[in-house]
Amino acid sequence: MNNGQLEVSLNLINQKVQFTCVSETNPDRPLTLDYLPPLGDGQGYRGLELLLMSFAGCVSTAVVGLLRKIGKDISGYTMKVIGTKNDQPLFLKKISFEITVKSSDITDEDMEKVLSYTGKISPVWLALNKDVEVVPQYKIVS
Repeated sequence: MNNGQLEVSLNLINQKVQFTCVSETNPDRPLTLDYLPPLGDGQGYRGLELLLMSFAGCVSTAVVGLLRKIGKDISGYTMKVIGTKNDQPLFLKKISFEITVKSSDITDEDMEKVLSYTGKISPVWLALNKDVEVVPQYKIVS
C-alpha cells in the first residue's frame, strides 16, 4: 500500500451474493457482505449499511478529535445515522445524523464550529457531499 491508495480484497463465498472482505491494514478481521433474499441470504452487511458505518466512523473521528483538540471534555458519545434511499435506481439521496455528546463544557457554539469544519475535512463526508444531502444534528448532555 502506498500513501495515495487504500486496498481491500473481496471474495465470493456462496452460490448467491455473499462475500467476505478484508482491508490491507486488518487482514485478520473480515466483514461479511450480503444482500436480502432472494438475491442474497441476508447474512451480512449491505453495501449502503457499510457506507453509513464508514460515514459515522469518519465523521465521529473528526468530531471527537476536534473537540479534544480544543480541550473539551467528552465523557460519552453516540451517533445515530439514517440513510434515505431512492429505490429505482437504488442510491443514497440523504444522510441525517444525530450526535449525542456528554460533556460538562461543550457549548452549542463549539458543536456548530466543529460540525462545520468536519464537513470540510471528513473524507467520507466529502466523497458524498456533492450527491448526497447531509443533515447534521446534535444534543449536548451535561
